[in-house]
Amino acid sequence: MSKPQLLIDTDPGVDDALAILMAYAHADIAGLSIAAGNVGLGHTVRNARTLVDLAGAATPVFAGCSTPLVRAADEDAAFVHGQDGFGDIGFAEPAAALADEPAALALLRLTHERPGELTLVALGPLTNLALALRLDPGLPGRVARLVVMGGAVTGHGNTGKVPAEFNVGFDPEAAHVVFEAFPAFDLVDWEATLRHAFDDAEFDRWLAAGDRRAAFFGKIMGAARRYNAKHDRRGVIAADALAMAVALDPSIVTRRETRAVAVELDGRLTRGATVVDWSARLGWPARANIVLEVDQIRFAAMVRRALGVPG
Repeated sequence: MSKPQLLIDTDPGVDDALAILMAYAHADIAGLSIAAGNVGLGHTVRNARTLVDLAGAATPVFAGCSTPLVRAADEDAAFVHGQDGFGDIGFAEPAAALADEPAALALLRLTHERPGELTLVALGPLTNLALALRLDPGLPGRVARLVVMGGAVTGHGNTGKVPAEFNVGFDPEAAHVVFEAFPAFDLVDWEATLRHAFDDAEFDRWLAAGDRRAAFFGKIMGAARRYNAKHDRRGVIAADALAMAVALDPSIVTRRETRAVAVELDGRLTRGATVVDWSARLGWPARANIVLEVDQIRFAAMVRRALGVPG
């Protein structure tokens, strides 16, 4: 069976790193387009290049938007991921090069060169993808699938705006553009990632049994684990890794609902919230395939392989 062919838009961060390691273990990666989000663009670009080095790959890295489309973001996630997004370990300057093509243009070019071949996996704020869509509304017709990690479909978010999830809340206008433009997409939301967290002790056994990838990930995840423990978040929450699992193997999904989803752009307390028309009252097109459950055993096996765990 041929490997999945991926184009990844991301803002590396810790959980992005695990997702990208999964992609390298299971797929071919056409490019990494990078946005600001978890931390500033300078850090997210450097972190992407660090991951390319770790994988021993030649994946092109494209720098994208350093700010949201319209309004400045209320917060980043450095308090979870560390100021540099990778746990403030202090890694050496990566050797992997940064391409001189802007991310939005690279997204358009690569999908023109390979129409219908690439699964687009969006792991961060959707700024780059929204900009690409404004430049070329025909983009959705050239993408095999779009998988988005974002949203909180029943309002249990993880930002200062109570209902909002970070990726959508960082750039709500961009999420609005993307959700309106694609006729169908898979949505892996924050609440699903909480339901599919890994047991801490079991994950520690994987880290101990893995190779240099596990050693690397064990280092960078320390700050996030400490934050989660202080805020009563149970287990290892692998948000972007869950979205990557869905991108790599759609059959891993065991329960989903297809519904219309919109983004709140103006609410004083709810800006960035994902609004799901669960009862089909509004007459909107149902475009979002909302992932509710996946096969946890198969998900765990994909993560173990990415960490180099034998067997």
